[in-house]
Amino acid sequence: MANLPVKSDLRHVIYALSDALDLVGIDDVAHGKRVGIMAAECSKLMGLPEAETTFLFDLGMLHDIGVSTTQTHHHLVAEFDWQESQVHAELGYALLREFAPLSRMAIPVRYHHTHWDRLITLPAAEVTAQQAQQANLIFLVDRVDALAAPWYGSGLFDHIEDVREHIRANAGSYFSPELVDIFLTASKAEAFWLLLEPRSIQNYQHDLLSHGASYQPTFDELKQLSVIFSHIVDAKSPFTAYHSLGVARLARFLAERAGVNQENCDKLELAGLLHDLGKLRIPDEILDKPGKLDAHERLIMNTHSFETYQILHSIAGFEEIALWAAYHHEEPGGKGYPFHVHEKELSIEARILRVADIFQAMAQDRPYRAGWPAHEVLGLLKELAIDERLDASLVALVEKYLDQAIKIALPGPDEMPFRLV
Repeated sequence: MANLPVKSDLRHVIYALSDALDLVGIDDVAHGKRVGIMAAECSKLMGLPEAETTFLFDLGMLHDIGVSTTQTHHHLVAEFDWQESQVHAELGYALLREFAPLSRMAIPVRYHHTHWDRLITLPAAEVTAQQAQQANLIFLVDRVDALAAPWYGSGLFDHIEDVREHIRANAGSYFSPELVDIFLTASKAEAFWLLLEPRSIQNYQHDLLSHGASYQPTFDELKQLSVIFSHIVDAKSPFTAYHSLGVARLARFLAERAGVNQENCDKLELAGLLHDLGKLRIPDEILDKPGKLDAHERLIMNTHSFETYQILHSIAGFEEIALWAAYHHEEPGGKGYPFHVHEKELSIEARILRVADIFQAMAQDRPYRAGWPAHEVLGLLKELAIDERLDASLVALVEKYLDQAIKIALPGPDEMPFRLV
């Protein structure tokens, strides 16, 4: 594209969005980065090129891209060898394989919970020796992090030898004996473990970002990456399948008809795809609750759009996208959340995204209710506009294009941007 609506370094975008993956841990929000650091430190000891070390950090950071729910995260941390672990590995593979900038990660992600004694029996056409080593290294340090998780911030050094012995005991079965030896050597140093502390993690990531060539993605690449992360968010709950995609499509449709310029229509589409990133930190039992949330649950739920802002606002070129996404629960009357901004602070793009979010949510089938007919959704929007909770002019725009709006907000199977098979 001659004029890109967003000018960002793709690695900066990926690193920022990886924060969303770590939110699934709720109180433990650095699992992927710790796995990446340990993999990179082992890579250095193996004498691998700098580019391969960076790749292994990135692979560790994104290895759990198929994990959306807090329940799955709990199993993966609490159980050394969870029986259902392959499900998220297959999903991660499906998400990455068609995205060219990250497609090299797909096979290692697919096999990052496969035991070494099985991995080495697979044909080279399915997984190469290098991919097997990459996958098994991630598996090894991922299990190290799971074993160490109870002790971060509280007596980790008293338990390091227990962790090391557990890994040593599984050499040849779960893990490559060569990789076990590498890990045991690397982890003798106190610095190996101190790198896993929060401040060290930030510095490590910053140092990696400061090296390497910049890559400016096309809008289509940014959109595809945003679609991947929207799927991760929407897969968190059976209530929200393809919600973000529907919101993005409808927001763009309304923006084009409201006279918003092409560049901002592109940005708004990305904001729609990413607006619910913060929901990854909401516990499953709150997000899936079919009834009304109590006061405490509501306070937790209301944090999600601020979490979205925290992830997106640090990305150069995403400044407006971050605000529009974060404001999708703000109201013209100032009674929204989490910032309680007033109408003069709400751009037309932010107001459009709010309308699209409510319209799609009410029109979509949910396990506890059928989607509302278009005219009933419109009736709700009109009521909200009267109460100064929505922009009345945008509700009028929805009414004008109601038949088209309902079709755009509910994408059919043939309209999915990729298939997860």
